[in-house]
Amino acid sequence: MALLGGPAAGALAAAAPSVFWLDRADRPAPRPRLDDGGQDGRADVTADLVVVGGGYTGLWTALLAKEADPARDVLLLEAGRIGWAASGRNGGFCSASLTHGEANGRERWPAEYEQLHRLGLANLDAIESTVQRHGIECDFRRTGELTVATAPHQVEWLREEAGSGGAIRFLDRDAVRAELDSPTYLAGVHSPDETAMVDPARLAWGLAAAAESLGVRIVEGTKVTGLQRDGAGMRLRTEQGPDVRAARVALGTNAFPSLVRRTRLHTVPVYDYVLMTEPLSDQQLASIGWQSRAGVGDMANQFHYYRLTDDNRVLWGGYDAIYHLGRRVRPSRDQRPQTFERLAAHFFETFPQLEGLRFTHRWGGAIDTCTRFCAFYGSAFGGRVAYALGYTGLGVGASRFGAAVTLDLLDGADTERTRLQMVREKPLPFPPEPLAYAGIQLTRWSLARADENAGRRNAWLRTLDRLGLGFDS
Repeated sequence: MALLGGPAAGALAAAAPSVFWLDRADRPAPRPRLDDGGQDGRADVTADLVVVGGGYTGLWTALLAKEADPARDVLLLEAGRIGWAASGRNGGFCSASLTHGEANGRERWPAEYEQLHRLGLANLDAIESTVQRHGIECDFRRTGELTVATAPHQVEWLREEAGSGGAIRFLDRDAVRAELDSPTYLAGVHSPDETAMVDPARLAWGLAAAAESLGVRIVEGTKVTGLQRDGAGMRLRTEQGPDVRAARVALGTNAFPSLVRRTRLHTVPVYDYVLMTEPLSDQQLASIGWQSRAGVGDMANQFHYYRLTDDNRVLWGGYDAIYHLGRRVRPSRDQRPQTFERLAAHFFETFPQLEGLRFTHRWGGAIDTCTRFCAFYGSAFGGRVAYALGYTGLGVGASRFGAAVTLDLLDGADTERTRLQMVREKPLPFPPEPLAYAGIQLTRWSLARADENAGRRNAWLRTLDRLGLGFDS
């Protein structure tokens, strides 16, 4: 497909089809598979707690479990490599929000939103403390987040958000352009305390190293294919190695098919796409400002998110959210030329002063979403298995909270977390195919129309709102 014209033409020509964060010389070497670790033939492997999944949810679960009980034997099984999926290829926005934003949280759980907000801030504080305590070099910076209006109807939305209290500051057109200069900006709000920027892959690698330093066993290249009861515990079948027996099992599989089959209709994998620029020169950076280095997102339904890296590259992602019929996650879907071209054109519309800048990397990946747009939690097999799913792209921070809830559920603990309505409730499931595909495509089309129509929601979106299925419904 031919590249778009204008400043975007040629900007993608040398972009590598790989994940910038993972394309590093210091990426940890692969860990052995389960059957490469000196086990005696195909004899069963045992552990007190088996964690399935080597992304953020699984890594936080393993680390928190070992910190709480150093004597607990914890084994983590990862089908690929640590942090290779969503945890290693996201934008690195580590948010305090547990509800995918204030509006979604207040609408769904008005009576407990302030409690959820407090718990989310405490969770972000705990992530920062863990990074410092274990010396995790992931460029953790508590920069806050800048939200910008790029259409007139969004300005009043931002005024309302700034008026809700806290440290959020409304920025008019001149003020927001003094913070980050784009001719597309009409207003903005800066929330200084509730978001940190991180290097996502290095956060995952650091969590894995911290867990191993406490005695967690981590195995890569070992896919778990099934669960079944085994006396008072569970037996896990693996594709490449022996069976594993565990007293308790924590699942952090997210966008991939859940081992608890009854939850499979509750999530769908949606593909998100990202570009990374070459490093900005001092002159280029000065032309746009960005002194706070805050992460940025716009107010559209089809929104962009972007941030600076430690070497002053711009990560630019979002807008398209692609769902494929059948709920399958496939590597071939990580590349989508038409989306990359669209993103490149939007980048130079936002920052025309950066004309001539080139992109060095382009990639995509699947995130798991559910009908309430934030994580849900549960247990199965009589409390022997627990899970957290459905983060909808905001799991860098919320995954630690999800891990804590998972451990509460496995321990049968009555805690402030497990008493939350948000934790006790489940979202409505998506319908089976092809209805899910048709409904998601209609929703995407309707959201795009709302962006073009001053935010006005059509009959389909209003119906979803009444059913509690629409974003910010």
